[in-house]
Amino acid sequence: MPRAYVSPQAEVPGLAARRIAADILDGVLRRKVALDEQLSGKNAHLGLSALADRDRALMRRLVGTVLRRLGTLRHLLGGLLERGFPPDAPRAETILLIGAAQILWLEVPDHAAVDLAVRLAQADRRAARYAGLVNAVLRRVAQNKAALGADDPARDTPDWLFKRWAAHYGADTARLIAQANGHEPALDLTVKHDAAAWAERLRGRVLPTGSVRTLAQGSITLLPGFREGAWWVQDAAASLPARLLGEVRALAVADLCAAPGGKTAQLALAGARVTAVDRSPARLARLRENLSRLQLDAETVATDVLDWQAGPFDAVLLDAPCSATGTIRRHPDVPWLKSEADLAVLTALQQRLLDRATELTRPGGRLIYCVCSLEPEEGEQQISALLARDPRFERIPIAATEISDRGELLNPAGDLRTLPFHLPDPDPHWDGLDGFYAARLRRKAA
Repeated sequence: MPRAYVSPQAEVPGLAARRIAADILDGVLRRKVALDEQLSGKNAHLGLSALADRDRALMRRLVGTVLRRLGTLRHLLGGLLERGFPPDAPRAETILLIGAAQILWLEVPDHAAVDLAVRLAQADRRAARYAGLVNAVLRRVAQNKAALGADDPARDTPDWLFKRWAAHYGADTARLIAQANGHEPALDLTVKHDAAAWAERLRGRVLPTGSVRTLAQGSITLLPGFREGAWWVQDAAASLPARLLGEVRALAVADLCAAPGGKTAQLALAGARVTAVDRSPARLARLRENLSRLQLDAETVATDVLDWQAGPFDAVLLDAPCSATGTIRRHPDVPWLKSEADLAVLTALQQRLLDRATELTRPGGRLIYCVCSLEPEEGEQQISALLARDPRFERIPIAATEISDRGELLNPAGDLRTLPFHLPDPDPHWDGLDGFYAARLRRKAA
């Protein structure tokens, strides 16, 4: 459970933000609680609402930096600790990680990073005895930060995951993926009309895929165009699968596992008669709120897709639950929450969902299967297995012209395969995509 919240009033400035950052990191690393769950919703950390905007932004940067550079931080700090991290005070490790991250990569004065780390240690019952150790180690980090700053991006990916990427994509590509995951991504928006005008207004740029990318900071709800429903947040890669259905005006389309609704909004904007299905009533309520803001319509159904009786549909889009290893840029907790053992459960579920999706697709209709995963078992291998067991379906290869002539986003079979380092830019703040896989299939006419 999260630690009891202590009011930041009369505290040293910045201490509350660091305490909450430590709580949230402990939630991810010790209790395996997802970052999003701790930052929003009914289970959000109790202290977040009392933080000023500046402190909230600092807290997010602290958490994000530690999770993105966790392997490197543990390696560097481990080299400075003769006996390793204190086994009886896990909070001491968290405090050291936060302090070192500030010294090495954030614009925080060294003395402030050290002082506040010591205060955090002193305030914790088990970590208090290690306050002197925290002070000494972080001072050594500050004295040697020029030498310590160099790192191997592969260290920041768990061994089991990096080995998988190296085996499937090659060691060089695996290293590029790991390096891309180390950068905080920009904000991608799908706009309803006139992308160029909105890019200018939001001080962004139009990507080759058509999305608007902006480096805007602060609350999304305060950005121009939000209240008017001119755009919605959606990674550029996530916007591609719905486009692969082609012309959908007046067609009956089922969007399966639809929440939070970015693809539903795309299909509705294109004129489809969309039925959005998701098993989570809370997530579906959020989808309806988004559609209302965007002034778009879709039927919504709260049920398990595996139990849903409907259709057949002219087109079906299945964005299946997956390991989400393609979204580490945006969700740096993913590699530290998941394990290789999770894949067996997920791939079994994906197969069942795919088989249900085939039954919902009418003869002559199209089926899009997609996952935000880099793992071949969840992507390429799922489609190969489906085509082998169900002769009613055939692959429709995707042409580069359908995705803005970006042929590098396709695999040899003609499926979509985006990688985190795609759409490179000299400035790493502007480049990158979520890792996505999508295949387009057709049910043969009866």
